[in-house]
Amino acid sequence: MSYLPGKFVWFEHMSSDIPKARAFYDALFNWNTEAMKMGGQTYYMIHNGHDGVGGYRSAPAGAASHWVSYMSVLDVDATFATAIKAGAKSQMPPTNFGDVGRGASITDPTGAAFSIWKGNGSDRIDVPKTPAGDWAWNELWTPDERTALAFYEKVFGYSHDKMDMGSQGTYHVLKIGGVPRAGLMRSAQPRAPAMWLPYVEVDDCDASVGQAQTLGAKILSGASDIPNVGRFAILADPLGAAIAIIRSTPGAS
Repeated sequence: MSYLPGKFVWFEHMSSDIPKARAFYDALFNWNTEAMKMGGQTYYMIHNGHDGVGGYRSAPAGAASHWVSYMSVLDVDATFATAIKAGAKSQMPPTNFGDVGRGASITDPTGAAFSIWKGNGSDRIDVPKTPAGDWAWNELWTPDERTALAFYEKVFGYSHDKMDMGSQGTYHVLKIGGVPRAGLMRSAQPRAPAMWLPYVEVDDCDASVGQAQTLGAKILSGASDIPNVGRFAILADPLGAAIAIIRSTPGAS
C-alpha cells in the first residue's frame, strides 16, 4: 500500500439534511452520489467522475452542518495518543470502519475539529493539476496560530513556509517532505471558532459563485485573487456549512 501521511485524503459533510446537501453539491460541482451499505447503515459516497472524493453522514441531532477533514496517518492509535498528550481532545477514539480503514476524531488545542485516518487501500496519489470538482486545498483558521502551528508540527511532522499577508498577518504553508499539504492562518474574526476550511477546484470562480447563490448558498467572501495562487471565494451552503472554491493559477496547484 502507498500512503501519504499529512495529506488530507477524505472530506465528509456532516449534514442535517443529506438530500438537500446532495442536491446543492451535485448541481454546483457536477458530483454524483452513490448510496452504499456499510455495516448496518447507508453511507452516501461522493464521486467526482469515477473517483470517490468524500461522503455525507447525518449530523447528530441539533448539531450544525459542517465539513470534516480526514488526514492520512501511518498509525491511527499512536498518532491519536500523541495528539492527546500534545493538548488535543478526543471526539471519537480509534475505531475500525469495517474493511475500509481505521480512524479517530479530535479537536486540536485551539478547538479545530478534524479526523485522522489510515485506509485499508492506498491514499489517492498527488496529481500535477487538480481536476474541477476535486479538493484543491485545506486551510486551518485559528485564533491562536502559534499554538496551532506548534501542535501540527510536533504531532504530524509538518514543516512550514511563511507568507506575509499584510494586515491579515502571516500565512503558514504546512509541508511534509517539501510538499505543501495545507495552510494555517489567524482567523479574520478574533472570536470566531477554529475550523478547517476545505477548497474545491472549479473551472470559473465567478460563475460558480453566481451558481451557488442561485442554488441557495450565502457568499461569505466574494471572488478575489491571490497572486500566483488563483481566484477564490468562500461560501456557506444552504445548510450553513462553510466551503471555499478556487480556480487555481496554472502551475500553482
